[in-house]
Amino acid sequence: MYVAPKKHLGQHFLINAQIAQDIAHALTGFGGYETVLEIGPGTGALTRHLLPLPYDTHVVEIDQQSVVYLHLHYPELKNKIHSEDFLRMDLTAKFPKPIAVIGNFPYNISSQILFHVLEYKDHVPELVGMFQKEVAMRVANGPGSKDYGILSVLIQAWYDVEYLFTVNENEFNPPPKVKSGVIRMKRKNIDHLGCDEVQFKQLVKLAFNQRRKTLRNSIKSLLNGQVIDADILQKRPEQLSVAQFIELTNLVFIPR
Repeated sequence: MYVAPKKHLGQHFLINAQIAQDIAHALTGFGGYETVLEIGPGTGALTRHLLPLPYDTHVVEIDQQSVVYLHLHYPELKNKIHSEDFLRMDLTAKFPKPIAVIGNFPYNISSQILFHVLEYKDHVPELVGMFQKEVAMRVANGPGSKDYGILSVLIQAWYDVEYLFTVNENEFNPPPKVKSGVIRMKRKNIDHLGCDEVQFKQLVKLAFNQRRKTLRNSIKSLLNGQVIDADILQKRPEQLSVAQFIELTNLVFIPR
């Protein structure tokens, strides 16, 4: 049975078995999870390398043609193929215990996948994923980088991120127009940011929406006329670490 990659689903099937194995073996078991959920397995290039590992492998696939293929070729996945949209999946309801998330993620929803994982950050101790290289760099890079932005700060607030390796275009069918990057995220051992999480997100998003401006100007609407004499407000958002964004959140939102 042939499964045609579908452009509207952002499908680029990995054809290099060694790379697929390297991605699967990048899982470390960090956090003590027993279940792994693969997003968008397609025809199982990565799945076949996950199944021999000491985890209970589940897959979530929205493409019905791929679902049929997986049922035919991977009998080990009986009752473990979830034919639904990951972005609408209630991970705690579906999986009562912590899980790892892995996949060659569709480029058109890769950022949305990360934000959905963030909603379940207490339930997902580890993620290994392949993204468009630009997105992978954005998640992994620190302050001072041109890639550093909203996604970087919000993810790195809760996860330690490691950029593992780059994958060239010709390792896929069809080849994407860009290189890909594989990252690993491990949940930090924290229960609280040290500031209000909603306010933190609000400030980070507002700051980077005008990233060329100093923070005093980019977050002016949050200051509400407050006069805050702090050197940090003279910086641009890409210069601040996660810890400094937390500090700034407490500075701006403190009751006065």
